[in-house]
Amino acid sequence: MHGPGTHGARHKHGLRSALFLTSAFLLVEAGVGVWTGSLSLLADAAHMLVDAGGLLLSLFAVWFAERPAPPEKTYGYYRVEILAALVNGVVLCLLALGILVKAYERLWHPQPVPGGPVLAVAVAGLGVNLLCMRILHAGAAESLNVRGAYLEVLGDAASSGAVIVAGAVILLTGWYAADPIASAAIALFILPRTWSLLRQAVNVLLEAAPAHIDVAEIEAVLAGAPGVRRVHDLHVWTLTSGREAMSAHVVVAPDAAPDRILDTLHVALHTRFGIDHTTIQVETEPAPLIQITPRA
Repeated sequence: MHGPGTHGARHKHGLRSALFLTSAFLLVEAGVGVWTGSLSLLADAAHMLVDAGGLLLSLFAVWFAERPAPPEKTYGYYRVEILAALVNGVVLCLLALGILVKAYERLWHPQPVPGGPVLAVAVAGLGVNLLCMRILHAGAAESLNVRGAYLEVLGDAASSGAVIVAGAVILLTGWYAADPIASAAIALFILPRTWSLLRQAVNVLLEAAPAHIDVAEIEAVLAGAPGVRRVHDLHVWTLTSGREAMSAHVVVAPDAAPDRILDTLHVALHTRFGIDHTTIQVETEPAPLIQITPRA
């Protein structure tokens, strides 16, 4: 069955705009990087290339998530968004490690780099990054997939800032080691930014409880409902960004009304925790046996 659209689907137009801007500028930055021999510009261009690939992958994931679910995929393609975020994070980590290795090699053998063109292109690149961040900002708060794309653009904005500093230092002092140092700074900025994204994506794929939901609190709410005696086999997990699911068994009193209890629990879960996809199995507690004492 096909559920409502994902949070990422609402921001696909922003993803398209950011993809166009990023793809267009990375060609300019790569060309100038090759011409000047600037490692920091080439690193930033490589980062933008990964940004473009990540944005394209995010759009592809949104398209998949919007497709109707076939009978054999009852949850549809929601998890494709999470897989896209995971791939984005892995690629960014590998890119950062590659930049660090190259920067280390260049640091011991600095190459002459013209500071003026490097500075000019980096300033233009920062402008493009800031514009893309503005486009993606709203979606980043709702969708893990869009957040992955936003973090990539954020990292690239920081990369552009590092290249601006390197270009200014080279232009003013002629210290060419600033170029590989800026490259290393770019890589060190990328790594911690992607760790959180990877951890969230892996937690979703492992069906861990969402970080913003207290499972113990849910259990207390369920167990505290009128007519409920106890709760067991409680599970809470994330389908995709903004869509959590829960299943549980509740044991109710023999004289309880199961339909009324289910309605109460569904309303409580939606109101307090924002969980709409719930599966609750009601089990009736056996009535106590009445012992009859025979007359003497």
